[in-house]
Amino acid sequence: MSETPTTPTPPPGPDAGHGVWSDKHRSTGPDPTRGYGTGSGWASGGTVFAGVLMMVGGILGILNGIAGIAKDDVYAHLGTYTYAFNLTTWGWIHLIIGVIVAVTGFGVLKDSGWARGVGVAIASLYIIAYFMFLPYEPIWSVIAIAIGVFVIWALVSDSSHHAARA
Repeated sequence: MSETPTTPTPPPGPDAGHGVWSDKHRSTGPDPTRGYGTGSGWASGGTVFAGVLMMVGGILGILNGIAGIAKDDVYAHLGTYTYAFNLTTWGWIHLIIGVIVAVTGFGVLKDSGWARGVGVAIASLYIIAYFMFLPYEPIWSVIAIAIGVFVIWALVSDSSHHAARA
């Protein structure tokens, strides 16, 4: 009688019988279940925060615009200034930009495909408008410019959307 040698079976590991995949069964790509993915947590969380800031900034822009349209003497009158528009004109500018920023912020929160590109363009316009509005409201204008810079950074730095579309 000839016996064939059998190799002993290794004892079951921690994954045996529990229906859990071991490391050798996992794909080599990014794995969000393990806490790492294609994008930075700061950037993806920043994108949500950017959407919220866009909605809030847009609503404040709408209120700012309504105040400028309703009463022409809400803001201090300046002497000579290169970008000196009638305050009613500034009210309409803020109202229109505010509506577009708020709608785009809602699109960013809904993860709409169009919202990221439009958001960068509108945030750039937002920065330029508040730069031109600096003499009327200097502190709020500087804050609005900083918010616009953050929004642009957050929308372009979240790489998880780029990898998902590639």
